[in-house]
Parts: sequence; C-alpha cells; structure tokens
Amino acid sequence: MNQARPAPSRKEWLLSDAPQTRRQARLGALYQGWLTFRGNKLAMLGLIVLVGLIGMAILAPWIAPQSPFAQNLANRLQPPSSEHWLGTDALGRDILSRLIFGSRITLFIVGTVALIAPIIGLFIGTVAGFAGGWVDQVLMRITDIFLAFPKLILALAFVAALGPSIGNAVLALALTAWPPYARLARAETLTVRNADFIAAARLQGAGPLRLLIRHIWPLCISSLIVRVALDMAGIILSAAGLGFLGLGAQPPMPEWGAMISDGRTYILDFWWVAAMPGIAIFIVSMAFNLLGDGLRDVLDPKGAKE
Repeated sequence: MNQARPAPSRKEWLLSDAPQTRRQARLGALYQGWLTFRGNKLAMLGLIVLVGLIGMAILAPWIAPQSPFAQNLANRLQPPSSEHWLGTDALGRDILSRLIFGSRITLFIVGTVALIAPIIGLFIGTVAGFAGGWVDQVLMRITDIFLAFPKLILALAFVAALGPSIGNAVLALALTAWPPYARLARAETLTVRNADFIAAARLQGAGPLRLLIRHIWPLCISSLIVRVALDMAGIILSAAGLGFLGLGAQPPMPEWGAMISDGRTYILDFWWVAAMPGIAIFIVSMAFNLLGDGLRDVLDPKGAKE
C-alpha cells in the first residue's frame, strides 16, 4: 500500500519552488528575503540598533534616570559618573536622559520626512515618466531647480522663511529631499511604460491613473525603500545641522543637534557635553546605512552584485 506523504514543514512550505497559491508565493518571497537579510551580519547589527532606538523612544519616561528638563546648577558640567552616566550639561541636566528623550525627536523627524518626501517624488517621477512630452519636461526642470541647490542650504532658506520649529524643519527637509526619488521613479517608469503588461492593461480599459497606481507604483516601491533607508543618515545629519544652527527644535527640547550646539563652547574642557550627542548621531546614522545596505541586497540583488 502507498503510504500517505507527510505534510511539509512550515519552512519547506515557505521555500517551495512551486507555490500553490498567491499567498504562499508572497510569504515565501518574504521569508527568502529575510534569510538573505539575516545572512548580512552588519545589516542585522544596524537593525538591532534601530530596534533599540525605537524601544528607547517608546519607553523614555520609564528608562530615563531623570527628567530631561530638570536643572541643577550645583551639578553643572559634571563628568560621567555612577550618578550621571554621561555627565551633565551647563545647566546641570542629565545628558543621558536628554539623549533618551531626544531619540523621540529624531525618530519623528526621520519618520515624517521618510513618509512625505518619497511620496512626493514617486508621484512626480511616475507622472513625468508615464506622460512624457511637455509634462515630463516641466516636472523634470522643476526637479533640476531643486537639485541645483545644496540640500542643507535650501532647507535653511525654507526654515528661515517659515520660522524656526520642528514642524518647519520637517517640512523644509521634506521639500528638499524629494528630487532624487522623483528621478529614480521616473527612470523606473521609463523602463516599463511600454511593456507588454502595460499595453494589455490599457487594452482592458485601464486608465492612466489605474495604470500608475496598480501597475507602475508597485514596481518603483522596492527601489524607493532602499533609497530611503540609505538617505536616513543624511536626514538625521541635516536635522542635526538645523538644530545646531538654532533653526530646528527650540530650547529646552532635547534635540541632539541643539545639544551639540550647547556644548560647543565647553568642548575643550568639558568634552562630554558635545561628544555624547555626537556619538549618538554617529551610531544611529551608521545603523541606518548598514540597514540600507542589507535592504539593497534583498530588494535589488542585481544592483548589489554589481
């Protein structure tokens, strides 16, 4: 008698070469991507650091040893010790507590810019590449105008015109960060706009908007995700630069760039005041770069090999 074939394990089901359903194919692709990402040790290190950063931001009120705003002039400019692990600043505030609460501001700026800028770039780039003609020329010339100015200088101009605040800093960074995404989305659109599946969808009655949303945008998202992950470090540095110049978060908010600005006066004698937030910015920026490299290996293996 023929014995019943044992049911495949969960791993075998995910790694099957012949998926039976669309759900199995999607889950299998996600699992294979995770295996590829997990094999990159540096990318995993970056992911662990960023997960720790998110956890620190969520649990800030419970893990911060002191209030980030509490001043104690009797303990001003104290070096790192058992009481203040990273020392105190010129107003006696605990630097570790301010770094922990400052992670919330950093994640807010990075997350908001990472949502706004790619969406703007995706829309403009795909419309330009799909429509072509004068629409493409006008939109790309506008993109070239934004690309002609250094990003930080243009952000400074926007914030100076709108007024210094976190909201205006985020808006300025988003308005200066979208052109590269538009260029990337346009290039992706130009490669597929004359493809057979686009022609088939058009013959079935799909209009331009449906073609963009259902057929072209999904093909551009993977490249944009990789570009966003690699741009996170630049966004953090730009936000810190605005804070350093006093155009971002306003005192007494514990923004990392503003903390470096506060400590630059004492950097020779009390190095920890400026060094600690600088180290935090370096670690988070490096983590985003490592994560971006790992995502590039997963989402764009052809480009990673090159």
